[in-house]
Amino acid sequence: MQSRRGDFILWIVSMVIFLIILYFVDRLMLNPLPEGLSTYAGEIDTVFYVIYYITGFVFLLVSALLVLFLIRYRYKPGQRAIYSHGNAALELVWTAIPAAVFIILFLISQSTWAKIKYRDTMPRGDVEVRVTAKQFQWDVLYPGPDGKFDTADDKTIAGELHVPVNKVVRVYLQAEDVIHSFFVPVFRLKQDAVPGHTIPAWFEATQTGRFEMPCAELCGPGHSGMKGWVTVHTDDEYQQWVQEQWQ
Repeated sequence: MQSRRGDFILWIVSMVIFLIILYFVDRLMLNPLPEGLSTYAGEIDTVFYVIYYITGFVFLLVSALLVLFLIRYRYKPGQRAIYSHGNAALELVWTAIPAAVFIILFLISQSTWAKIKYRDTMPRGDVEVRVTAKQFQWDVLYPGPDGKFDTADDKTIAGELHVPVNKVVRVYLQAEDVIHSFFVPVFRLKQDAVPGHTIPAWFEATQTGRFEMPCAELCGPGHSGMKGWVTVHTDDEYQQWVQEQWQ
C-alpha cells in the first residue's frame, strides 16, 4: 500500500513537471501558422488545428501512460513479472478509434481539398500567370494586354508576382530541371512544379501587401536562396502597375 502511494506521488510530480514544460512549449507553438490571407486559408487552418489538437491529446495521453508505467512497473526486489497473452477487446478499441479519426479527418477535409486542388472545381481566373521554376529562381510570365500566353506582348519578371486583391489568380506551374514547390505561406498555397507538366493552382488574396514566395522542395545546393515575392495591390494600384509594364 505504501509503495503504491509512493508511486502515485512520484507520477503526480512527474506529470506536473511535464505539464510545466509543455506549457512553455505550447506558448511558443500555440499559433504555428502565419496569418491566413486568402479566401480558403481559414478552411485549411480548421483542418490543420483539428489534426494539431488530436495529435497533441494523443501525445499527452501516451506520455502520461509512459511515465505511469515506468514508475508502476519498475524493477522491485521480489516482484515477479506477469505474462499477458493480450486483450482482444482492447486491441479492437485502439484499432477502431484511429480508423474512425482518419475517416472523420477525410470527411472534413475532402471538400476543401476538392475546391482547391481539383481542376474541374477551380474558379475561373481573373488574372492568369505562368510561373516557371528553375535552379534557383521563379520566372513569372505575364500574358500581356492580349491575355494570351506565348505571344509577342508576353513579359517575364524574375521572382516577382504582382496580383490584385480580391481577384482570383490562376497560376500555371512548370519546372525546367527538377521538382520545385511553389509556396506562399500566408495564402496556404503549396503546389509542386514538375518537369514536363503544367500544373494549375489558384488563390484569391484578401489583403494587400508583399509576401514571401519560397521554394518548399529541396532542389539543389542553392535551394535556400530560391525565394520570390508576391505583391498584392489594390485594383487601382494593379492597373497602374500593368500600364507601367506595357507602355
